[in-house]
Amino acid sequence: MSINNTINLMREMAIFAKVVETGSFSETARQLAATPSAISRSVAKLEKALGTRLLQRTTRKLRLSESGQEVYKRCLDMIHAAQEVMAVSGNFSHEPQGIIRVSVPKAVGRFVVHPHIPAFLAQYPKVDVNLRLDDRYVDLIDDQIDLVIRITDQPSPGLMGRRLLNIWHMLCATPEYLAKHGIPQHPNDLKNHSCIYLGEEPGDSRWKFSQGSKVANVNIHGRYAANHTGVRLDAILQHIGIGSLPYFTAKHALQQGQLLQVLPDWNFKTNYTGELWILYPPTRHLPPKLSVFIEFLAKCLRDEASPDKIMLNIVQPIITNYQKQENR
Repeated sequence: MSINNTINLMREMAIFAKVVETGSFSETARQLAATPSAISRSVAKLEKALGTRLLQRTTRKLRLSESGQEVYKRCLDMIHAAQEVMAVSGNFSHEPQGIIRVSVPKAVGRFVVHPHIPAFLAQYPKVDVNLRLDDRYVDLIDDQIDLVIRITDQPSPGLMGRRLLNIWHMLCATPEYLAKHGIPQHPNDLKNHSCIYLGEEPGDSRWKFSQGSKVANVNIHGRYAANHTGVRLDAILQHIGIGSLPYFTAKHALQQGQLLQVLPDWNFKTNYTGELWILYPPTRHLPPKLSVFIEFLAKCLRDEASPDKIMLNIVQPIITNYQKQENR
């Protein structure tokens, strides 16, 4: 048997032992941040490799077969051996090394995580990073991912992790566009503007706002929709209209004065808003390569938690200045 096949077999043995421990595919999936189907496939692969049925499945519970009982004992021996290795690992080098596979939403990966990767690689020359930018829900086990970065206010109870920062969404436009078309004073004013939105589903053109106890839902329209924040940023900078952006995408253009925040007194509510977490399966001994990556990223993002809102009394003089320039 090849080394890769042996590694896969050991992984499936560990999952099988966890299924026996929990007595449930779904509970095992919850604790390992996977799907029940992924857990079931792992057990099926182990059964195929061993040529025997390990579990008797009924509608109410799982029961070990006779051969399953023997295999379970051997799986426990393997797990205990691994734990003994970890117990004496303090005698060996803890230098971070190896490859890290990280799953991250596309926009967060491009604008938040990627800018810090070159510095990380320079600091840790023996660690490689495989950054997988994907907006779909990634299964840590099925997709063989070490770390997953997700926007969520409630991380799965089956995962451990660390909060990185808040993801805050806002509306932006160029000073030129606002000088020509006017500054919205209320969400309802957006009906008279060209709006640049996500465009993946009908609800994306219904923008939601809150201000204290006040709520406003507005059906906006515009000639351009794009499901990539970088594209929407460029479209806004081309004066096409008022667009929705996460702060981390708009940050640089705001600091340079190329963009201004629209309706800063209102909270713009989207599904892309919440806390950003870096998560991994529960473990007592996190590999050094993962520990240093988590700490490095958390330190880099520590100062990016919340932007200062650009109030209208600051915006108005800028717009007035652009209007004066046009009238010359």
